[in-house]
Amino acid sequence: MNTPAMNLNDYFDVVGDDDIRIKGTRVGIETVLEDYLNAVSPEEIAVRYPTLTLEQVYATITYYFHNEKEIDHYLERWRQYADSAWKEQVRNPSPTVKRLQEMKRLRQTPYENVSI
Repeated sequence: MNTPAMNLNDYFDVVGDDDIRIKGTRVGIETVLEDYLNAVSPEEIAVRYPTLTLEQVYATITYYFHNEKEIDHYLERWRQYADSAWKEQVRNPSPTVKRLQEMKRLRQTPYENVSI
């Protein structure tokens, strides 16, 4: 019995050079691969991200092994982008984040502004 060959590209949407998503989801391959490369099992990854099937998780890992050098470069660019985006967010928080930070500060010192 002949089964059709698996085409890994059928599992992914290449949105841009630095944005490869798992088809039918908004999940980037970096999400699955970061977990996998940090010793999370494929089964646990599928549980963590309910929009993914176990087949999609395995396809992503297989895609990585078939294109390891290119995907390692992709992941490094993604890590650099995530790091710079985080630093920018810390330097210039949104108005919502500023408001939440102020609420947190007020909760931690609730009696300082109360006069008796």
